[in-house]
Amino acid sequence: MLNNRPDLDDKKSAVSETAPVYNTITQGVMWKSLIFYVMPLIMGTFFQQLYNTVDAVVVGRFVGKEALSAVGGTAAILVNVFVGFFVGVSSGAGVVVAQYFGAKDEENVHHSVHTAIMLSIVSGAILTFIGFFMMPVFTVWMKTPGDVLNLTITYLRIYSLGMIPNLIYNMGSGILRAVGDSKRPLYFLIVSCVTNIILDILFVLKLNLGVVGVAIATVLCQIISALLVIYTLTRVKESYHLTPSMLSFKKRQLMRILSIGIPAGVQSLMYSLSNVFIQTAINEFGTDAVAAWAAYAKIDALYWMVISSFGIGVTTFVGQNYGARIYKRVRQCVRQSAVIMSIITIAFTVIFYKWGALAFHLFTTDLNVMKIGEVMLHYLTPFYITYTAIELLSGSLRGMGDSLRPMLISVLGICVLRISWIMIAVPIWHRIETIEASYPLTWITTSLMFMVYYFWYVNKRHIR
Repeated sequence: MLNNRPDLDDKKSAVSETAPVYNTITQGVMWKSLIFYVMPLIMGTFFQQLYNTVDAVVVGRFVGKEALSAVGGTAAILVNVFVGFFVGVSSGAGVVVAQYFGAKDEENVHHSVHTAIMLSIVSGAILTFIGFFMMPVFTVWMKTPGDVLNLTITYLRIYSLGMIPNLIYNMGSGILRAVGDSKRPLYFLIVSCVTNIILDILFVLKLNLGVVGVAIATVLCQIISALLVIYTLTRVKESYHLTPSMLSFKKRQLMRILSIGIPAGVQSLMYSLSNVFIQTAINEFGTDAVAAWAAYAKIDALYWMVISSFGIGVTTFVGQNYGARIYKRVRQCVRQSAVIMSIITIAFTVIFYKWGALAFHLFTTDLNVMKIGEVMLHYLTPFYITYTAIELLSGSLRGMGDSLRPMLISVLGICVLRISWIMIAVPIWHRIETIEASYPLTWITTSLMFMVYYFWYVNKRHIR
């Protein structure tokens, strides 16, 4: 396995001789620095979720439950499969940049940034082809209800045209977060979200374009986000400055990015593939169940946006401190993050269980859809706490450059077990609750596996 620690003794890795800059990630009060770093991430993810939720609200309320099922059902799952894999790969770039930046290795930061952006362009071109020609085939394989099949295919084909700017934005934002800048990605998402709302109103409510209008609005917003990221990276003066004419693959940096990013991407891919099996099983219960699941996913995403933001924060903080070889702060980050994430998880569980059902009124007026969705919400929210360790420990291990074995743990604990449950248990107990049970079952199992591996890893590496 490749050594994922920056080689501080490499003669090519010259440490900057400029005046030292105070870095709150490697020098500040840990819990305060972490919260101040994560808050823009949470707000950014909130606007990302609002961006997606507005689409669901507009089509669900003003077009119909078939349109809601098309945008938020099979289409959303397939987008997560392909885009999620690349976002996982891009996390490898974030770790590499964070470690080099923490080590003040400006030359390798520069090479890593250009390699990462080039990777996003090439990957985006590949995903555009897959999305336009292959995703419609996958919608049929997933047993998408006939009354929403054509709408789903139309949405996916238009959405796929925005893959290159989508991936450029994700990669560029990951680079900014890796160097400690979590604010500007938030500003980009605010602009994109506001634009999306305006375009949804124009294309759907005014021009009556329905699902087509939502898809076009999404692509245009992705282009705006990508342009903002590129503009920012080309204007900064620091080591992560982007010069478009210098875009190329640097073998050393590409190998390090892929050695961390591919396992993370496979982990994300397997998560998404297991959700494909779940969505396929849900599809068999009809349009009302699909619409309820789509609406529940939008509500549920409020929690995941917060907890995943802390996962990103942990990866960045651990990555920079590990690169700087301040191992005491690595352990400190994990301990304090565990406390913060647990408090947040309990708060979300209480709020969702008591009042979350009210949110279904945003998406639909169909009483049966709302009833099914409320049952889903009450069944799953009490188990959120069992997932916390997965996000925390996988993020911290990735920050230290260990991505392969956490991927294997996730594949076994989340994906293989979840798919096995869907294939074996659901035909025997053919109920929606049986499908939902796959989540707590796999969360508990995988959390226990991660805790055992994490403590073994840090003791073996003497990270104290």
